[in-house]
Amino acid sequence: MSTHFQGRFEVEFKYRLTDRTAFLATLGRLNPEVMLEDNHERDCYFDTPERTLARLDKSLLIRIMQPSGIRLWIVKGPGPDRCEAVNISDTDKAISMLHSLGYQQVLTIDKRRSIYFLGPFHLTLDHLAGIGDFAELAIMTDDESALPAYRQQLLTLATELDLHHEQRETRSYRTLCEQQGSLK
Repeated sequence: MSTHFQGRFEVEFKYRLTDRTAFLATLGRLNPEVMLEDNHERDCYFDTPERTLARLDKSLLIRIMQPSGIRLWIVKGPGPDRCEAVNISDTDKAISMLHSLGYQQVLTIDKRRSIYFLGPFHLTLDHLAGIGDFAELAIMTDDESALPAYRQQLLTLATELDLHHEQRETRSYRTLCEQQGSLK
């Protein structure tokens, strides 16, 4: 996993795209480094039967990416800036361990994702069937005091990418999918 994804905190801005092709052309003019393109990601969310994690504004998920073969254990929250991920080698064993601890799979989100690097920032271009296309601009860090400066830098980058405030999507993919009735 790239150093772009190391840290306990993440500043992230998500934008709903109306024209994916035009956005890709704008992105291309900034000469991003390509990490991967058009991977299939499956995020399996877990919680207690009482939905304890959701009530605490936390998410626990196992992410499987193909064809890249990346497999991650991710914990988000509490709050929008807290996010940690670790590579795992055996997703079946991790899921079995979560079940042993009393967690249940409560949601599965499938998306097509491309990841690009622009300097210290990473940009994900996502497509969720029935939900839409999105660009996420983000950076991870262990330095909580750097978060305000990173927010400003990401807003400047958004302007360079012709992304506008009215395109901002503040809801998580989990919330968007649950609102679409995808809760399993």
